[in-house]
Amino acid sequence: MDGADFRTKAYRRAAHTVENLSVDIASIGKQGKLEELPGIGKHIHDKIEEILDTGRLEYLENLKDEFPLDLDSLMSVEGLGPKKIKLLYKELGINNLDDLEREAKRHHIRKLKGMGAKTEAKILQNLEFARKGTGRQLLGDVLLLACELKQRLGDLDVVDHVEIAGSIRRRKETVGDIDVLTVTRHPDEVMDFFTQMDLVDEVIVRGHSKSTVRLYNGMDADIRVFKEADFGSAMVYFTGSRELNISLRKIAISHNMKLNEYGVFQKDERLAGKTESEVFRVLGLDYIPPELRENTGEIEAAQQGKLPDLVNYNDIKGDLHIHTTWSDGKASILEMANKASQLGYEYLAITDHTHLPVARGLDEKRLTQQMNEINKINSEIEGITVLKGAEVNLDSYGNLDISGDILNEMDLVVAAVHYDLRQDPEKMSERILMALENEHVNILAHPTGRKLKERQPYKLDIEQLFQKASETGTILEVNSQPKRLDLKDIHVKMAVEYGCHLAVSTDSHHTSDLNYMELGVATARRGWAE
Repeated sequence: MDGADFRTKAYRRAAHTVENLSVDIASIGKQGKLEELPGIGKHIHDKIEEILDTGRLEYLENLKDEFPLDLDSLMSVEGLGPKKIKLLYKELGINNLDDLEREAKRHHIRKLKGMGAKTEAKILQNLEFARKGTGRQLLGDVLLLACELKQRLGDLDVVDHVEIAGSIRRRKETVGDIDVLTVTRHPDEVMDFFTQMDLVDEVIVRGHSKSTVRLYNGMDADIRVFKEADFGSAMVYFTGSRELNISLRKIAISHNMKLNEYGVFQKDERLAGKTESEVFRVLGLDYIPPELRENTGEIEAAQQGKLPDLVNYNDIKGDLHIHTTWSDGKASILEMANKASQLGYEYLAITDHTHLPVARGLDEKRLTQQMNEINKINSEIEGITVLKGAEVNLDSYGNLDISGDILNEMDLVVAAVHYDLRQDPEKMSERILMALENEHVNILAHPTGRKLKERQPYKLDIEQLFQKASETGTILEVNSQPKRLDLKDIHVKMAVEYGCHLAVSTDSHHTSDLNYMELGVATARRGWAE
């Protein structure tokens, strides 16, 4: 906000270092070794120490006083970055989305330097999209927190069983809250622990069998206590979706039964409830995996024994979309290969950007140099194969920005749209279809170009894309980046129905990004991919 881009980059580097530590940052601080960490200079060292000592950062609090903005919401509007937000705040007093909408409708924004009527209209258009994401957080941002809650509760001697339910368990791309279910004979001890955790900012409700807290990230978390005999039915009910639960209750009623979170009953007799499998079985259904529970045909498939044998994480043998320090990645080829080997992969493809200026893209000369390095690495490492590839840009007409001669030397070519994102549907469709027909292209990366809570997908004929991909055999990517998940679940299902080939890959720019594979696999499962 103050224009010091170099500071932003420094903080990002430091955050990445801290995020990927294998030991607790506090223990490193106590040893006086913070400045030995990469990216931690004196200024950031002092700030980390202040946080460790006091639990707060005066510099951050002063910034919030200077710029009392709902920054997350404003940044979620496509086209608004820190500089424009600062201008809007200083000139028009815009603090939040409501202020933004009001000033845009009054045509005040167009009068500001560097704005104009076109920018103002685009802000209004993108505002509605941004509001749809308000209040929900990305699955990738919440999943680790939910897992930490589960682990902390599971470590308690008084807890017999704990699971995460709700949309997190169904692996929806965005999440509204965290649902935790437990089995315990000591509910008050569990509630005390849950409401007093250091992760909690506010206790909203503290009860005997249910409590609700607001966590440090602004998200609500609910905990409920059940008996062991009820737990399976509770997991079905609180995993949802709501639409699935309504349909399941209708099935129960049609068989003169009653279904709720405590079990399946016929008159006063409990027929099922301890496990999810027995609940589904009593209702005449095969077990439905959580990712499919959206009432989009899975009940009918479960009745007929035709549920898909979904892909799972253990099926993944490699990653076909990896960036390194040769372009905009943060780790070397060897570092990425070693991490992939630790994950048990058999191969990974190095697909650094070509020509793209903002990503230090490679030209033909540097691609040749990189392929020579990959050959050298393959001769020195065992247990994994590094494939030679590139993420090649599509120009506005669908042409590749690297010559066919160099592409012929590669093991894999990934094509992607990185600019001219707002072409009309006909032009964008033609552009992508041309790429699918290109003999050099093996994979189309992030096929719709969306970024969750940031950017809408391209306007294109998606069914035409699937039809062409099925004809050419070009693989469509399920990009595992938390902000992408592209193809999204419903598009995965459409692609499967068209007979398209899919590749779940991470678009990794750091070794830690390889762990995003779980999100891509979950998205593929939600799309019925086998």
